[in-house]
Amino acid sequence: MKLRTALAALSLALGIGGSAPALAQPADVKVGLIAPMSGPWARQGDLMLKGANLAIDDINRAGGIKALGGAKMKLVVFDAGDTVEKAKNTAQRMVAQEPDLVGVTGAWLSSFTLGVTEVTERAELPLLTLSYSDQLTSRGFKFIFQTSLGGAAQANSALPALMKLAESATGKKPTTVGIIMDNTASSVAFAKPMREGGLEKLGLKLLVDETFTPPLSDCTSLIQKVRSARPEFLLLLPTALSDDKMCVEKMSEFGLGKGRVPVISNGAHIASPDMLKNSSKEILEGLMTVVGNWSGKGQEQIMAEFVAKTGEPWITQDSLSSYGDMWIFKEALEKAGAADKVKVAAAIRAMDTREGPAKFFPGGRIKFDEAGRRVDADLAIVQWQNGVPVTVYPESSALAKPIWPKQ
Repeated sequence: MKLRTALAALSLALGIGGSAPALAQPADVKVGLIAPMSGPWARQGDLMLKGANLAIDDINRAGGIKALGGAKMKLVVFDAGDTVEKAKNTAQRMVAQEPDLVGVTGAWLSSFTLGVTEVTERAELPLLTLSYSDQLTSRGFKFIFQTSLGGAAQANSALPALMKLAESATGKKPTTVGIIMDNTASSVAFAKPMREGGLEKLGLKLLVDETFTPPLSDCTSLIQKVRSARPEFLLLLPTALSDDKMCVEKMSEFGLGKGRVPVISNGAHIASPDMLKNSSKEILEGLMTVVGNWSGKGQEQIMAEFVAKTGEPWITQDSLSSYGDMWIFKEALEKAGAADKVKVAAAIRAMDTREGPAKFFPGGRIKFDEAGRRVDADLAIVQWQNGVPVTVYPESSALAKPIWPKQ
């Protein structure tokens, strides 16, 4: 009797003479998103989340991670809050509570990303970021990958293009400029090379140079200085949407809008749908911003899909970059063949492709150098035209011709 029972148990275990045991479903593969979900930068975090969720849905619907038996990707979201300290504390909770994360994208504001990556680096957790600060990839870290062009490179590339644009529109090169900026890391990175000889090299005299700590309570005194000095264009470099709105509306109130003083910003926040919702297309018309990523020619499919599925009027840098980040992780997981953060990081370091995720980033290539900077990264210049922010540079991806507001 005992022998018969033992043989029956063995037969069942081997799937003989009975129903075969069901195959175990592959476990979900967790990726993280750490970004501001509360506070003055919460809208940007929300846009990042929408892009990441859309990518996860597209990846899973297409069969998940094939190298892992069709395992589905699962997004785990963490609120970076509204201070560097909160962002860093959240990162510490993230690595403690979710040890099986294979990678993370974040943390939008460069100052936050600097703090967060101190934690993710120690945890050997690969982090993809669109943050601009050059400090991010100058610390010898091995687990950070910067998909955008750094702030200094953006400034050095964008200013000559903007000068050429101004000259072609007005017949002469500008000779004076103003800067109003906050003291966050990305703004500092963008302005630093200008102050350290970049403006002088282009023949520009700095008439207004003001730095503030966000958020602003009032923009009046800053814009009064612009009205008094009358630079030929203004570099307006806040990072909070509320500060953007306050400054451009104050310029309009003081009679500096509608091209009287052309405004150039840096970052996607000033081209978000909320700017139009809370301001007006007349006030925004002609305003330009330099960004590390924006939708353009050849990306019509993802642009239409994003609008249809999220209800947003257009896809921003925040959404497009986090969408692309999920595809980078997907590609790395396929190459790594394991849901292992260290192997995923190694696969990202070894990646060199102009296909797949590369089509979601300016420059069209996913390859990172030893510091974690994306090789061949490019920038985009976006301009508000008729109530919509459209890519006007580079020409290869431009959806409209640029307009330099005539003074």
